[in-house]
Amino acid sequence: MICFISAALTTDGFIGKDSAHAASWTSKEDKKRFIEITKRAGVVVMGLNTYRTLGKPLKDRLNVVYSPEKLTGADAIAGVETTTKAPADLLADLADRGYKEVAICGGSQIYTMFMESGVVDKLYLTIEPLIFGAGMKLFNKGLDNKLTLVSSEKTTSGALLLEYNVK
Repeated sequence: MICFISAALTTDGFIGKDSAHAASWTSKEDKKRFIEITKRAGVVVMGLNTYRTLGKPLKDRLNVVYSPEKLTGADAIAGVETTTKAPADLLADLADRGYKEVAICGGSQIYTMFMESGVVDKLYLTIEPLIFGAGMKLFNKGLDNKLTLVSSEKTTSGALLLEYNVK
């Protein structure tokens, strides 16, 4: 099972202005890569705030949302599962169902939880040519992980697409 993080950041290191900030600020190249790698994985994992900023589930992918209770009302849509499982347990469950890759799609609490648990194999990061000045960081606490750069690509919009392996 390959577990990867997909995230877009401003040049000053923020994934959003606050927990309700939608990712509409990212480049078309970031959106294209996000769709490509998450559809390849077939399953996306996110927190409830990230799920709500999307406005709807991501098509053609199992959407798994970390939430202490079942989704109700407008949040309850077929094809969306909720979980409170530890990252390793969730990945084992998804592997048992035949998934080979899992995309972790935010926010910072979920990114941190998966990195801390030691299950993340890759990071796909997009550095966008923007500055927010303040906001939410990729991780919400200090970590000590080493990475190996696999690839980098400068896009026509000035974004930088990075792929890292976690050592």
